[in-house]
Amino acid sequence: MTDAIAPGDPAAPAATPAAAPDHPAASVDHSEPASDPTVVGPEDGARAPRRALVVTASTRAAAGIYTDRSGAIVVERLRAWGFDTPDAVVVPDGVATAAALHIALAAAPDVLLTTGGTGLRPDDRTPEVTRPLLDVEVPGIAEAIRAAGVAKGVPTAMLSRGIAGVAGGTLLVNLPGSTGGVKDALDLLEAVVLHSVDQMRGGDH
Repeated sequence: MTDAIAPGDPAAPAATPAAAPDHPAASVDHSEPASDPTVVGPEDGARAPRRALVVTASTRAAAGIYTDRSGAIVVERLRAWGFDTPDAVVVPDGVATAAALHIALAAAPDVLLTTGGTGLRPDDRTPEVTRPLLDVEVPGIAEAIRAAGVAKGVPTAMLSRGIAGVAGGTLLVNLPGSTGGVKDALDLLEAVVLHSVDQMRGGDH
């Protein structure tokens, strides 16, 4: 019978070390994963640039009889408010204005302002071609524009038939054709345009 060898006995054979694995264990990386620069988060959407378009309805300006000054004023003001705005599109009154509005709305701008075609001349048809495009009217805007003109001593401002409303995600407003009427209307709109765009983008009231 073989004598048992007690642990720690000098006669005990040395333990054979465990063989090293053929492949070292992969280290665990606890660092944060790198962000994908192509992923657009909600905060990036909030910084999307505001875009605006301008349509001038004037048969004479479209024919080159005189320069479109009112459209240029609207464009300049929109740019000053931070809107990405190309030069105004100048078209004749009536059917051509309707076509220009359809094209402009297809580009889905935040704001679309028209100037001209809101008076009592037979070919002043901007309100008529605008109304079918609106999902909802915002009558207070047009009413305030007329009231502001009258308050400044321009009684003929009440003859303007411009309307305003929302078409899709676009605020669409008819402005008068005169440079004075445009400036007065823009002074008024400055206080509400950005707030309106923010609301249409889902912002708080």
